[in-house]
Amino acid sequence: MKIHLGTEKIHEIENAVVTAGTFDGVHIGHQKILNRIRDVADKTNGQTVLITYWPHPRLVLKPWDNTLLLLSTFPEKANLLEAQGIDHLVKIPFTRDFASMSPEEYIKVVLDERINTRKMIIGYDHRFGKDRSGGLDELKAFAPKYNFDVEEISRQDIDEIGISSTKIRTALQSGDITTANTYLGRNYCVSGRVIHGNQLGRSIGYPTANIEVKENYKLIPADGVYAVKVCNKYTKFDGMLNIGQKPTIGGENKTIEVNIFDFNQDIYNTEITIEFVDHVRNEIKFDSLDSLKLQLAEDEKAVRNRLSKL
Repeated sequence: MKIHLGTEKIHEIENAVVTAGTFDGVHIGHQKILNRIRDVADKTNGQTVLITYWPHPRLVLKPWDNTLLLLSTFPEKANLLEAQGIDHLVKIPFTRDFASMSPEEYIKVVLDERINTRKMIIGYDHRFGKDRSGGLDELKAFAPKYNFDVEEISRQDIDEIGISSTKIRTALQSGDITTANTYLGRNYCVSGRVIHGNQLGRSIGYPTANIEVKENYKLIPADGVYAVKVCNKYTKFDGMLNIGQKPTIGGENKTIEVNIFDFNQDIYNTEITIEFVDHVRNEIKFDSLDSLKLQLAEDEKAVRNRLSKL
């Protein structure tokens, strides 16, 4: 997959079959559209093109609103789209100037001059242009002028799946990993750098890797204990992870810490990826460290049992 930045003309795309959107999370609903553009491209000897915008439009249009948390960073999204068979990913910087383009200006500059679109395939609710004033009607109206066809993925087809990025965010924020993973079609992932912590886990027999996620817009699941897979370069390990403030020791800041099973390597300052498999329990304040140790032993049993069934 080739990634194209900005709005300059792309010359190497042949017979472009195009879709557009934020595609946050690249969930099963998105995959229905991606499968369709792949099918059309294969039948017409064309190439698949996905137009996406970065930063997320809401982060630009409503910078004061910090409630939007995203399922995927741009590198994560790019990797997921490549796995779905996209040939060209067009990353357009989303700015206020770009947001002010009229629907026809968007069609002319982006779809025609930049990509030379031959077929546009969109979901029924796709909007574009100033104040989201463009949609299926505008695409159909200008398609003859700019020499491309338009196909809509119907509301019925999308609603049958019943999946949205919003539903996945809601599930993750309530700790419902099973629902989120079902809607995504894979395990939800969070990546970050391993940093030094207070070494408490090591002192009670459960050393942990403390994970720093640099993207403040990345959605972190609800506080609690999780069964996870830990990806370190090209190897996966089982582990149990805690998200929260560690109330037993009077913690004040939220941390993400993972105890990697059967693992004894120095991974400080390296990047690891966490795959969330299941939610085990909510975070609890214990009366003593001994009570915490007893619970951690039970958590480990539960997590190993859960992961052994994969």
